[in-house]
Amino acid sequence: MPAYAGTIARKQRHSGAVARLLMIPLGAVVAALVFAPMAYMLWPQGGAIAPDAPSIPVTVGGTVFNVPPAAVRFKVQRRPGAQARVDLGFVWPSLEPPDDRIKPPTNVPPDVTNRLFATIASADSTLPPLERLKVIYPRYLGGGAVVGADGLSLEHFRDGSPYQGEDLIFDPASAERFLLRCTRSVGSTPAMCLHERRIGGADVTVRFPRGWLDDWRAVADGVERLLASLKAPG
Repeated sequence: MPAYAGTIARKQRHSGAVARLLMIPLGAVVAALVFAPMAYMLWPQGGAIAPDAPSIPVTVGGTVFNVPPAAVRFKVQRRPGAQARVDLGFVWPSLEPPDDRIKPPTNVPPDVTNRLFATIASADSTLPPLERLKVIYPRYLGGGAVVGADGLSLEHFRDGSPYQGEDLIFDPASAERFLLRCTRSVGSTPAMCLHERRIGGADVTVRFPRGWLDDWRAVADGVERLLASLKAPG
């Protein structure tokens, strides 16, 4: 019986070792399945375009924007004329379009720490951002806004609200210029901030890592420069 028990124990150890070895490639496959869609969504898709390619006129919500084609993330949107939505990505802090000839690996989390994303979409029936700050957001805030040493006002949205897990952050001196909803870090998921601006009949939404708020004035200036570059003359 002891010899038989020893054989069973050896087989169990062998099976465990095999299982651990199999978990290594299985983990790699799982990581690829998880991160590949993220890389697909975050980085430009389609044929490579030189980052310095001339901008093209795009009309969204009846408003004309000058869009650098290399910054457009989806090939189908890389055309002039009327569109319902255009998704863009820029390198920070240069605000130049990324070189989409360089593809990120699909088996590691995409690095978004040097990327600013922007979406131009037709404006819907929602209130403009500054009106939301006055009318909508106060219904869902936890109360007790704090103005930090950096000059930014911060207040948490209540749990159970439509904005659960987010913070409302803005510059009290110019909320329209720098008004954000920011997520909080969850595990390996980086916290991101969202800034919205209504321009004509379009809503422009800018997204960037929350960690950039350590130098938020530079971020605010960069967002202004980007929006100014997208606006068509007149």
